[in-house]
Amino acid sequence: MTRPEIQTSGLKLKTKSGWFPAGIEFRRALDILSDGAFKLFVHVSLKADRNTGCYETTQMELARALSKSRRIIGKYSAELEQKDICSIIPGKNQHSRNLFQISDDYWPYVRQACSNTDQGEDAEYVAEIRDCFEALGCTHGNFSAGDIKTARALKQRSVPIEAIRDALLLAACRKYQSWLNGSFSTPIASLRYIEPLIAEVQQQPFAENYREYLNAKVKQLEDAWRKESSKKSPNGGVS
Repeated sequence: MTRPEIQTSGLKLKTKSGWFPAGIEFRRALDILSDGAFKLFVHVSLKADRNTGCYETTQMELARALSKSRRIIGKYSAELEQKDICSIIPGKNQHSRNLFQISDDYWPYVRQACSNTDQGEDAEYVAEIRDCFEALGCTHGNFSAGDIKTARALKQRSVPIEAIRDALLLAACRKYQSWLNGSFSTPIASLRYIEPLIAEVQQQPFAENYREYLNAKVKQLEDAWRKESSKKSPNGGVS
């Protein structure tokens, strides 16, 4: 987002991007929420899509992020709804993603429409891509709002799920091989990383037997990397 002009005050931001406007909306929320519910509100605000004020997540992810139990997260979520700060559309079961939408009175941006992504074919498509992405051991493990946007764009382009799965396998195989060969690189940070590989796979689709081979190869490389990492880590864990 573009930062406001503040030269007249003589103040300068240390970081020009990645921040969130904590204005009057935050003050109102602080005045009416318990400490835990306010912390949840801040987390959801920072993670929400800036265009829609929406954030998809599970109770388990929130519990890990805030170091709380799922029961407490449920209590805080109910408080956000009771105070009309968020509307929450629950997933189909406890493992499904819930859709948080921050209300207009507490969202500082002019928003676009926010759809319930837990319904319809688009939701199933995005959820399947998310599961494939998060199952890989060489990603950051966080399927972000940007990744959801990328997945929806792939759906609009009618990219088959199979091509995306194959591209993720190919990306994982190359990433692990690179690490095992001693080349330093960061984990796969986003779905956009594999877009060139999707094009590669679509130009030359995998044979069924090669897909099976690549699946097994990725598991083999992941095991090898975990063993190698455990040797390097002082406490014997994965680095």
